[in-house]
Amino acid sequence: MATNTTYDGTNFNGGAPADYPASPTSSGARNINARHGEIHPGEIAVGVVIGRASEYFDFFVYAIASVLVFPQLFFPFDDRLDATLYSFVIFSFAFIARPFGTVFFMWVQRRYSREAKLLGAMFLLGTATVGIAFLPSFAEAGSTALVLLALFRIGQGVAQGGSWDGLPSLLALSAPHNKRGWYAMLGQLGAPVGFIIAAGVFAYMAANLSALDFLDWGWRFPFFVAFAINVVALFARLRLVSTPEYTRLLDDRELEPVTLSEMSHTQGRNVLIGALAALASYALFHLVTVFPLSWVQLYSNRPVADFLVLQMWGAAIAIVGTIASGVIADRFGRRTTLGTLAALIAIFSGFVPTLMQGGETGQTIFILVGFALLGLSYGQAAGAVTANFTARHRYMGAALTSDLAWLAGAAFAPLVALGLSANFGLGYVSLYLLSGAVGSLAALSVNRALEIRD
Repeated sequence: MATNTTYDGTNFNGGAPADYPASPTSSGARNINARHGEIHPGEIAVGVVIGRASEYFDFFVYAIASVLVFPQLFFPFDDRLDATLYSFVIFSFAFIARPFGTVFFMWVQRRYSREAKLLGAMFLLGTATVGIAFLPSFAEAGSTALVLLALFRIGQGVAQGGSWDGLPSLLALSAPHNKRGWYAMLGQLGAPVGFIIAAGVFAYMAANLSALDFLDWGWRFPFFVAFAINVVALFARLRLVSTPEYTRLLDDRELEPVTLSEMSHTQGRNVLIGALAALASYALFHLVTVFPLSWVQLYSNRPVADFLVLQMWGAAIAIVGTIASGVIADRFGRRTTLGTLAALIAIFSGFVPTLMQGGETGQTIFILVGFALLGLSYGQAAGAVTANFTARHRYMGAALTSDLAWLAGAAFAPLVALGLSANFGLGYVSLYLLSGAVGSLAALSVNRALEIRD
């Protein structure tokens, strides 16, 4: 595509020509907000953070409810441990469905437009989230309630796969060579920010409502908040992606979806390496958020609201760690940073039993140190190997890599960790986390051996 606009790697200069041709995948709805000006990297960064924070808030609202609410509400026919394990099975459904959502909504983008894809995905996410808020309990609807919960959870996963808008890739490609780590971590800030908001809402409700009121209606409120936040975030993102300038930038960077067949035949190895390279980060993700909350709920007398507040402090440390990861990665390299953190996570895994069984002091250390390692590692998890993809395949490659990393590292982590700790002891949780760290180091070693350019 010919254009007189130039890009200096840091700023995007110039407006869209009046006769700029619309691409097949980006015409239509974007014109609702067409503005003939320039898009600065700061605007893209804001869109990335807003979009990811809203998605992670929705993500953690369900995750926390799967520990505090769903075992009692939907599985009252079994003991607390088994009920929580059943809840974690349904929790994993979203991660299984996510790659299918990515493939389906990429087809929607190729057939219609990226705005149609984003609108469809966010509408599905909002519908599923509100649907969960209105669900009857098992006592009221029997197995129908379980089927609906599973279907809505699958809907959330499909929608999360389809919500990929390409903003993180565009932001990474616009970064100067010595700032790639810094730009890569911006999208990852959404995780701790989303967790803090979700945990804060649940902590407030749990601390100020009776147990009966919380299980009756209090738990539903965070899902309504998640729906409202997603609506606001949707319009904020559409404000950016609906402009011809944004479309021009994506087209120039070749950030368009390709078919699954082409992707698997030409880039399958890079997708696999990318997913495994971040395995330690994604495994640790749920071992400091969802799993310890369930373990404390089952095996400790510590008030849930107090533990959520502790996790919020941990997430605040993770924000600092995520920001620091950008500086460290730009100084020492993203792969070196991720490899070093995988080694540190491997060391940390050996202390899981001692800390989790060490009373409130040990649990506090586990949460704070765990979140610190999570921030430092997760901050670079998404950008560590996505540069391996050719320009044509980077858009879909980044989405599928993230989907498979979540599936391999995080989807079953709460289920496996709680099941192992309950039946065999916390030492097996150490081995589980250690296996993730070893997988990351092995994938990074293979990636380095292939001499793939960062």
